[in-house]
Order: sequence, then C-alpha cells, then structure tokens
Amino acid sequence: MDTIFAQATAPGKAGVAIIRLSGPSSWHAVERLCGSRPEPRVATLKVLKGPDGVLDQALVLMFEQGASFTGEEVAELHLHGSTAVVSAVLRVLSQMEDLRAADAGEFTRRALENGCLDLAQVEGLADLIDAETEAQRRQALRVLSGDLGDRAELWRTDLIRAAALIEATIDFADEEVPVDVTPEVTELLDRVRDSLAREIANVGFAERIRTGFEVAIVGVPNVGKSTLLNALAGRDAAITSDIAGTTRDVIEVRMDLGGLPVTILDTAGLRETEDVVEAIGVQRARERAQQADLRVFLLDPGDSPDFEPLPDDLVLQAKADEVGEGPDTISGKTGFGVSKLVSDITERLSGRIAQSGVATRERHRIAMERAVMNLGDAQDKMDLGPEFAEFAAEEMRTAIRALDSLVGRVDVEMLLDDIFSSFCIGK
Repeated sequence: MDTIFAQATAPGKAGVAIIRLSGPSSWHAVERLCGSRPEPRVATLKVLKGPDGVLDQALVLMFEQGASFTGEEVAELHLHGSTAVVSAVLRVLSQMEDLRAADAGEFTRRALENGCLDLAQVEGLADLIDAETEAQRRQALRVLSGDLGDRAELWRTDLIRAAALIEATIDFADEEVPVDVTPEVTELLDRVRDSLAREIANVGFAERIRTGFEVAIVGVPNVGKSTLLNALAGRDAAITSDIAGTTRDVIEVRMDLGGLPVTILDTAGLRETEDVVEAIGVQRARERAQQADLRVFLLDPGDSPDFEPLPDDLVLQAKADEVGEGPDTISGKTGFGVSKLVSDITERLSGRIAQSGVATRERHRIAMERAVMNLGDAQDKMDLGPEFAEFAAEEMRTAIRALDSLVGRVDVEMLLDDIFSSFCIGK
C-alpha cells in the first residue's frame, strides 16, 4: 500500500500545523527529514532538513503498525504554523519517490479497511468533525465510540443462534438436537424485532440532532414575525416594515439554542391575497410551518391560529410593547418574553433528544427496517411448519446481512466514495 501524507490541520497561519504520514515508508521518510527516528509514542523535538537546508524545528511523533489511527505505521510532524514552513515540508515530502499526497478521507478509509473503525464509526467521525453544538458533539461521540456497532453485534449474535437452531433441526435431525426449537427461536426473533423497532422509532430524533431542528414563526402579516426573528438572531436577518406582506419567502437563521442545532424560520404572513408572488410565499409558509418540528404562533388581539397547533407548539400574544406585558405575550421590539421563548423551545426540543437512539442516518433506518421485514417473514415461515424451516433460516441469514451493512461488513462499497468525499484531505 502507498505511503500517504497530508496536512491534518486547517490551512492558513496558526500556532501549530500538523502533517500526518501513514504507510510502510512513513518512518523512513521521517529518518530522511530528521537523520534519526524517535521512539514510538514519545514526542521528540527534531530539526527537519531538506535538500536545501533546515526546514523547521518540530515535535515528531511515531505510531507503530496496529497502534495508530489507520492501523499502519504513522508519523506526525508538529510544525510552526507558518504557511511557508508547511509548504516547504510538503514540497520535500512530495519529492520522495515512495510517498504521495493523500486523497480526501484516505486516512479514515484506511482505518476502516484495516479494521480500526467500522462504517458507523466512520460516519460518527464525520459528524464529530461537522458538529456545531453540544448535542451534536455528544451524539457523534456515542456513534464514534462504537455504540451502534455494539448493538448490531448483539442483534447479530441472537440471530446467528436462532438460525443455527433451525439449521440443526434440518441438517442433523438424527442426532441429539432439541426436538422443538420453536419456542427459543421465537423468543430470540421477538427480542431482536422489539429492539430494532425501538431503535427505528428513534432514528428521526437522532437524525434531527445531526441535521438540526426547525422552528417556524407563524402568523398574519405585520404581526412581528421578522422583528422576533431578528431579536432571536441578535442581528437584522430579516427586513422589517410596517407594510404588510414584506416577507415573501421563508427566511432561515441557524442558531445554537441550549446546545441544540435549531433553524428558525420566518415565514410569509398567512392571509388571502391577490398578489401572485405573495400567494406563493403564503403557500410555502404553510407547507414549511407544517413540516417544522415546532411552531411559534404570533397572534394579534382576538385572533386565533390559522391552523390547529400541535401539543408542543407555542401560542403567544404579539406586540407586548403595545398590548401590555403578560405571561403569554412577547415583543421582538423590546425583547420582552424572548428569553422565555428560547427556554420554552429548548425545553420542548430537549425532550425529543432524550428519545434519540444510536442510529442516526436514513441508511441505518432502511437497513434495520429491512431486517425487521426479514424476521417477520422468518416467523411466518416457521408458523407454517417444520417443512418450511429452511426458508425461515434463509430469512434470518438475510436479516443478518442487513444488520451487517450497518457496520460495513457487506454491501457498502457504493457508499464509501460518497462518505469519504465529505472528509478533509488530512483526515
């Protein structure tokens, strides 16, 4: 396998920059730069030299094969974070015949291929790199630590046991095997199906943590939706005006509310209108508001919501600066009630986080649903009698393959290029 190298820290001026090497020639490359090789896992200050003289003074770290991120021999050069220094070292490395520049995500791909990470952990690492909020960080760490792989292994163990019991009655009917394995097999299948069903039900919550929740501000024109959005964002994200119908399209502002990734939607005012462009905006507003995770209804005195709020939705009296301050009033202009609104939104969405599982992606949901379907078919065939036992066992094996795809044992080659394309070069 080639030896690869890349800058592992962000490009640009910094205090420290790290260049990572991985592969069979990585330690030899360090010897050529330093003159000698440090002891593995001992950070050592070394002078790096190239054909034209000294390149930099750097901390050098070495990791043995089997004890590194990629599973290969790895070296890291911790340089002064000058763009000129980094460029000079990269240039010298590129001139070494047995080295080449790494592709996007190639270090992580090697970790997968060498069994240091499973596919779900790779996805968790990608999510950790992209994490913007505390909730995203915690969830990504759970996946990176192997929680989904551990759970998949438990499901797999139970199904292998169930399939083995069924196959024993087929292949070794004349030997000492249980005459009727149906009760144990049924118990194993039910246990796996129930666990999968719970995980499937919670994928939506986990995926929302990863991609972000949506909260829509809904109300009639000129009720103060854009003013409230600006108050929440702390800046002029939307145009405000006394003229009704100013907002024609959905305006989105990404925020961190209590560690949760939330996109606040400022929708067009809901009303009947003959203005074609405004009518399109109103229709989009209704659709986005109904699809959102949570809605904040802003009402003028005496008004009622344009459509039925859901139990978690918030219904508030707008323009507290004009109608008077109260427990269910708010004013984006003065800021009254804004902190309470943030607290209420955070509390409602945090309740949904508590229900999230370790499966975080649509791919995970599809694989688990496929396994549940196979297990249902396996139980149906068992119910038909012993002559259908072989078909039941095959359904179980198919379910096992579906679960294996969660962690990359089978049927994932087509996914790899897409997954690793989102990684930076040095990862």
